[in-house]
Amino acid sequence: MKRNSGFTLIELMIVVAIIAIIAAIAIPSLLNARKAGNEASAISSLRTLTTVNEQYRTRFQSYASGLGVLNTEGYIDNVLSSGTKSGYGFAYTLASVNTWNCTADPSTPGTTGDRYFFVDQSGVIRFSSTGTATATSGAID
Repeated sequence: MKRNSGFTLIELMIVVAIIAIIAAIAIPSLLNARKAGNEASAISSLRTLTTVNEQYRTRFQSYASGLGVLNTEGYIDNVLSSGTKSGYGFAYTLASVNTWNCTADPSTPGTTGDRYFFVDQSGVIRFSSTGTATATSGAID
């Protein structure tokens, strides 16, 4: 009697089930890591905006009127000046020659990030977990 070598259907189903279990365990961790990375990128971008705005003010005696101006002068890249970066949307506002602020909100809350961020001319980055952060929100440690 000749026996054909190969895998049986049961063996293949067991392998597929094991792969599905491993994927079910790993995918939520990967999504959380992605959100944490997006939030870290948003915080870094806000720190960059604080630094370059002070450089701009030193050179031109007032803060920049918008992200596009900072890009035109070579202070930030095209990605950040577009207002969207790493799953966050950035809204920059010049209140006066001496005051400005910028908010960073997740493009898809809960998917691209869980926290909302705010920074102004003080350089203190603030966050909120429930909605757009403001000057009264808690500071990041």
